[in-house]
Amino acid sequence: MNIGPYTFEEFKEKAKEFHGYPAPGLLIGGYMVAAAKARLPEGTLFEAMVESGKCLPDAVQLLTVCSIGNNWMKIKLLGRYAVSLYDKYTGEGFRVAIDQEKLEDWPEIKGWFMKLKPKAEQDTEKLFADIKAAGDTICSIRPITIDPKYLGHGHMSAIDVCPVCAEAYPSSDGPICRGCQGEAPYAAMENAICRDDAPALRAVPVEQAVGKKALHDMTGIVPGESKGPVASAGDTLEAGDVCRLQRIGKHNVFVQEDLPGDEWVHENDAVKAFAKRMAGPGITYDPNPKEGKINFHAAASGMLSIDLDALERFNLSPDVMLATRHDGALIPEGKGVAGTRAIPLYISRERFSRALAALGHDPLLQILPLRQAKVGILVTGTEVFQGLIDDKFIPVISSKVINLGCQVTRTDIVPDEQAAITASAKAMLHAGCDLIVTTAGMSVDPDDVTRAALLDAGLRDDLYGAPMLPGTMTLVGRLGPAQIIGVPACALFYKTTSFDILLPRLLANQTITRRTLARLGEGGFCMNCKTCSFPKCPFGK
Repeated sequence: MNIGPYTFEEFKEKAKEFHGYPAPGLLIGGYMVAAAKARLPEGTLFEAMVESGKCLPDAVQLLTVCSIGNNWMKIKLLGRYAVSLYDKYTGEGFRVAIDQEKLEDWPEIKGWFMKLKPKAEQDTEKLFADIKAAGDTICSIRPITIDPKYLGHGHMSAIDVCPVCAEAYPSSDGPICRGCQGEAPYAAMENAICRDDAPALRAVPVEQAVGKKALHDMTGIVPGESKGPVASAGDTLEAGDVCRLQRIGKHNVFVQEDLPGDEWVHENDAVKAFAKRMAGPGITYDPNPKEGKINFHAAASGMLSIDLDALERFNLSPDVMLATRHDGALIPEGKGVAGTRAIPLYISRERFSRALAALGHDPLLQILPLRQAKVGILVTGTEVFQGLIDDKFIPVISSKVINLGCQVTRTDIVPDEQAAITASAKAMLHAGCDLIVTTAGMSVDPDDVTRAALLDAGLRDDLYGAPMLPGTMTLVGRLGPAQIIGVPACALFYKTTSFDILLPRLLANQTITRRTLARLGEGGFCMNCKTCSFPKCPFGK
């Protein structure tokens, strides 16, 4: 079987010249690329998406005009031996991958591909012969449409010079290049300033520092009583300060003489720059740091929203820190939410720049106001509808939403009938509800048809299931213009469930994704204390 325009032996020789040796993966890759290309309409301008960095990219470059250099081949390292060729404008094309079932007919190829046989024990000639005989019959081939984000070619933005390594880089990557942000694939960067030691500062005995300006805050602590600065940075030290400093164990001080050069950033200057980048809407802070530290407070009541990825990036940066309350916490106006500081008195400008780059350009901290939703409460259950048991859901849910400033606009109790639930949900939309809370009917029982009924009513963007106990069988999504949350029956038994964690996020209009829910797994196990102290407990944190 030929590989595109070449015989097997011709392609094997080209592979040897291009790759260094005729690797089995490259030969199989040749058949895969040829199979995809043959299925595209003649004259199609196509591009390639490769899911492995091994051999397959070479096959694409040998058989097509697509290469990494011209950006017509993209490599998405998913670890799967698959290649797609697709129309560069529409994204429509074909994906070819090794099919595990079809490999069963070719034990020599399977032994090589699945690494079942050590290389020294492989019969290379038989392996090549089997690859030639098998061709693309060991592959699955199916039509696909590439995600639009991979179509077209991005144009390079303006160019800056990185202040750390002094090399040119796209300014859209941030204040320093991505290599200096920590993505460099080697241990050390040439020409980069990377100092672990503090700058050489002049220390003098306190009795000789009278009349000189302190370079840093000096804190005095009385155990169990007080903690505060005895002298602050910039203060001119007087004779009376000598005894106070010696009393707290400060016998030598740094003074503002022979200050370090521009390659070092003072703790107060650094933390002011960090705070300006961190604080978003609803966050306030004193711009005058104390001891290289700034605390943040809520300018108004609402829900704390944290860019957790940026928080992690920043705290991975050396010589800096940011501690926060937990994401999703309800914060009264004026309450503290976070604190940041530069840890040493001076940090190198390289580390300062890296920490700024880690923060990115968007705020890390925000207080999101809770909207006063018009709530519809839809209770499902034939036994409740028929009056066999009293409804407990409406008072429980009403109390919780009213406590957060919402208004209960409509309530309804319907049987476990798909059509009835669908009709009730639509009626709540017509009544102007912008948050619909459905209760029960969310489990795996055959009588629980709430989710199916909501789909009939137009449910979209729904996420079913949360890694929290109690409240796993929770549903969040949208129904027309309204948000919707499905609350499992356990909310009748437990005072606090996943509903209490998700409700503020919905009222704050926070986008809830599968990743949002996944992160709630940490702290999502309720201890079922005899006396519930939520939210002053670890649940949901």
